[in-house]
Amino acid sequence: MLTSIITVCFNSEKTILRTMESVLYQTRPPYEYIIVDGLSTDGTVAKAESMRGAFEEKNIALCIISEKDEGIYDAMNKGIEKAKGDIIGIINSDDFYESEAVEVMEETFKDTGCDLAFADIRMIMTNGRSFIKRARVRKYLTSRDWNHPTQFVSRKVYEKYRYKCRDISDDMELYFRVRKAGYRIVAVNKVLADFTMGGVSNRIPLKEVIPRIKRRYRIYRENGYSRFYIFECVAFEVIKFILA
Repeated sequence: MLTSIITVCFNSEKTILRTMESVLYQTRPPYEYIIVDGLSTDGTVAKAESMRGAFEEKNIALCIISEKDEGIYDAMNKGIEKAKGDIIGIINSDDFYESEAVEVMEETFKDTGCDLAFADIRMIMTNGRSFIKRARVRKYLTSRDWNHPTQFVSRKVYEKYRYKCRDISDDMELYFRVRKAGYRIVAVNKVLADFTMGGVSNRIPLKEVIPRIKRRYRIYRENGYSRFYIFECVAFEVIKFILA
């Protein structure tokens, strides 16, 4: 089984090396690592290029793309288009993997025959404290159980589904579509990634809370879920705003 890892970034010179090192030092190295940069104006690309030799020593193919894109999910789609692996993971440049992430996910796909898997995640707050957000798959879907930085997806799923590039909730929207389509999804109860709060998906001005609630609710409704999920959406975004 071959694994591709994708990182999308823009002006991430302060964090890109930490993310890259978390991929480099996996207990089971991935087949390839694809970085999709949105024409950064700082030292992001130079720092990424400085790691090329280290990746070559580990026999990990490193591909660095730096060009204009239409946002974070357009960049992810570009990475998916380039990826050659049987399974694909996406870790953003503010976040990083635990050392066993690739190994655990490859074994999960082999043992279960799943099409998509995700795991527990450590949420690191701006004050340095952290907590674990658990992964679960249950009958009554809630995005509170799902963690995109830990998510690995089979090539056959990504051949059919891509991010819609509508708004910041596109990752959740794709997960909902895949689940609705009946693909086999597995939750792994092990921390496989660390998420740094305060990034693009967490910086929420007060005026953005209601639009985000509406976008989240729209995704539930588009996928056939009850109107009562409005309460879930309100609670999720309010808590996210407070913690950010």
